[in-house]
Amino acid sequence: MNARAPLENTAPMTQAAAHLSNAHLDALEEETIFILREVAAVFERPTLLFSGGKDSLVLLKCAEKAFGVGRIPYPLLMIDTGHNFHEVTDFRDFRAKELGAELIVRNVEDSMKRGTVRLAHPGESRNVHQSVTLLEAIEEFRFDALIGGARRDEEKARAKERIFSHRDSFGQWQPKAQRPELWTLFNTRLQPGEHFRVFPISNWTELDVWQYIERENIALPSLYYTHQREVVERKGLLVPVTELTPLKAGETAEMRQVRFRTVGDITCTCPVESDAATAADIVIETLAADVSERGATRMDDKTSEASMEKRKKDGYF
Repeated sequence: MNARAPLENTAPMTQAAAHLSNAHLDALEEETIFILREVAAVFERPTLLFSGGKDSLVLLKCAEKAFGVGRIPYPLLMIDTGHNFHEVTDFRDFRAKELGAELIVRNVEDSMKRGTVRLAHPGESRNVHQSVTLLEAIEEFRFDALIGGARRDEEKARAKERIFSHRDSFGQWQPKAQRPELWTLFNTRLQPGEHFRVFPISNWTELDVWQYIERENIALPSLYYTHQREVVERKGLLVPVTELTPLKAGETAEMRQVRFRTVGDITCTCPVESDAATAADIVIETLAADVSERGATRMDDKTSEASMEKRKKDGYF
């Protein structure tokens, strides 16, 4: 499934979905809950990275099961570029309040005011600059573990990462210095100034996430489901036409029925053509997808094969 070729014949996939087992979700959920509790037990100042997107909402659901509503033992942290979809940030605030969780928001715009982030030009995407604001938040709150919703199936660099991913005192990731994780035994020793990024749903796939969302009836921002949107096609992607991503000379916008497979900064996140109105519909679509989630939707990963790995070495999520 991609911008050029919407899913036309879903009958075989519908039949496959009817026989699709979700029994494995119990094991994935159990592993995730174990890791969330391990972080709470081992680290002094952990936080859960919470964007309001589907993966962080799945993590939050598991945290709710691990500790109980209103008893999540670490705050939620969001690094806001200022260019996020309002549907997502509104849902983020609603969900945090509903759970009685502490929500910390730090803004890239504040880093720009301090001069620690400088854009090459006013129209540059702020997405990559979240690393600076994140590292500033880590220093401000002295976080020693940051729980994130990254999965190994998303992208090559993420597939290299351990569940407990060590970061040095500069917040950098060294892929050749990752620690062994045999028999779910985690080496959590830290030197002063270092921290861990922890990824409890590393072993989940996009299909697992949607099966879990369907099973647990997890509410999501409306952008994840089919809706009408004005878009323009660029380099095989459907770019939403907004004030931040206007039409270029010679381009013509058109209305399409789309949904977002992933949500992030407006300047680098693209929808895909889709009529999927429910999580069950998306499970069927995902069964037929032949392009990864980020490959189908993220302009910032198109710059080079190693673009994500370079950003992770610089401190990205």
